[in-house]
Amino acid sequence: MRPIRPLHAVRARRGAGSTTTRRRSTPLSALALCAALALTATACNGDDGNDAANKPPSTATDDSIQIPDGLKDRLKEHGIDLDQWKDGAWKNWDKDQWLREAEDFINPIIDDLWDEDRMRDADKQPAKPVEDDISGDQGKTDPTPAPVEAAALNTPYTDASPATGKLFFDGPEGSMVCSATVVSDPANPGKSNMVWTAGHCVHAGQAGGWYRNIMFVPSYNNEGKSAAELEGAPKEEMAPHGLYWADWAQTSQQWIETGGPTGGAGAPYDFAVLHVKPENDNGKSLEETVGGALPVEFKAPAVSSIESITATGYPAAPPYDGQRQLACADKPGRLSLTAEDPTMYRIGCTMTGGSSGGGWVAEGADGKPTLVSNTSIGPVTAGWLAGPRLGEEAKGIYDAVSEKFAG
Repeated sequence: MRPIRPLHAVRARRGAGSTTTRRRSTPLSALALCAALALTATACNGDDGNDAANKPPSTATDDSIQIPDGLKDRLKEHGIDLDQWKDGAWKNWDKDQWLREAEDFINPIIDDLWDEDRMRDADKQPAKPVEDDISGDQGKTDPTPAPVEAAALNTPYTDASPATGKLFFDGPEGSMVCSATVVSDPANPGKSNMVWTAGHCVHAGQAGGWYRNIMFVPSYNNEGKSAAELEGAPKEEMAPHGLYWADWAQTSQQWIETGGPTGGAGAPYDFAVLHVKPENDNGKSLEETVGGALPVEFKAPAVSSIESITATGYPAAPPYDGQRQLACADKPGRLSLTAEDPTMYRIGCTMTGGSSGGGWVAEGADGKPTLVSNTSIGPVTAGWLAGPRLGEEAKGIYDAVSEKFAG
């Protein structure tokens, strides 16, 4: 049997590790979990009915970062000072310092933290494997698909795949990478700042909390150069549209409560939505800057109705180096992990670690490309990938982020 791992965070040469999980379904209100906001954050609506308009006024920590007083007080309870945080205190991963609850997440912009070397040096770090046979399908799993060789996308990526990018973040073992996709925002049509990725790319699950310094680079390494060719390359080649820091992160409650570093548990709920803010503001939204955003389908089309799904990402484990954008296209089948959880989509694909969170695109009802899933898990030796079918839990998260930033 071949081992399985979540195709997530591939650690930089400075470190890494990440997660996957499972749980029975819970009410939508619990799943539309608020993740706290970093730059202009307040806790999202709770049982007391308070919303952003009723929260305490924000207090400026410098010219660009606004932290609500209520959030600052909660951080102080954890012994966290934001000035010290930006000066390096974020590297403290002691249990008491690893913020876990949604309303405690912070992600202030740290200028120049993600420099050219730090981004380029992203490298593999396989997770501890588990058994290949993770199906608890009760007869719902389709035969394992034949491998589909991942193909390199044409360059520049700004033309070939403008909505796709690379996600960078820090964990206890160092800098990690995933893939992500710019998605449309119903509350801000044509001006979205929303990004779709996997849950295990933003939160460590039951063993930890929120990852730090989460930053998205659309069209990373626009010309598809190798790591060696990128030595000394200007930042504009690696980040043609600049750097976008997450000022809000939201994932499923199933992931937060039961996520683990390996295996398929919780993978049916392994999705997340980010709202981002540019490190250097150009006065435009992310969607306006990159030239497009993908709509999201939440009705989870049956595999029989989908002719082909294309998965895109930045695989970083061998034989890939994490610098190039690749894609696989295949007709999906079903993968069932437990009888009580939704089946997942599964396609043949040789992409490896680092491709997690990358968007899965199919033809929508209007005949246009639509995001229907994201990469979650696959075998260590590659050959296939699986992604969650997006239903009401995913829509609740998506809508909550959109509504938070409406107008």
